[in-house]
Amino acid sequence: MRRAQTPEEEMLWRALRNRFQTLKFRRQQPIGPYIADFVCYQAKLVIELDGSQHAGESARAYDAVRTEFLEAGGFRVLRFWNSEVRFNLQGVIQSIQTHLP
Repeated sequence: MRRAQTPEEEMLWRALRNRFQTLKFRRQQPIGPYIADFVCYQAKLVIELDGSQHAGESARAYDAVRTEFLEAGGFRVLRFWNSEVRFNLQGVIQSIQTHLP
């Protein structure tokens, strides 16, 4: 668990808090052995932001196992690249919105 958010996490965190005021999102939330970047328990939604360190084969395999664990717990997992948040925040928010009640 990191104390300092990446700039993209900060951007998305502000957007989630301001846009979805009726739903509570938490950041850096432990779920089993993993730490979710963002989670909304009401919607059973986990949002993960991936930087370039997630592009490698071993990181993709780790992320797949992590996603499988979260989905087995009833969560839907959305993954976005940091660049998507940086350059298309509105599109990311719209995508998240389609997965909310």
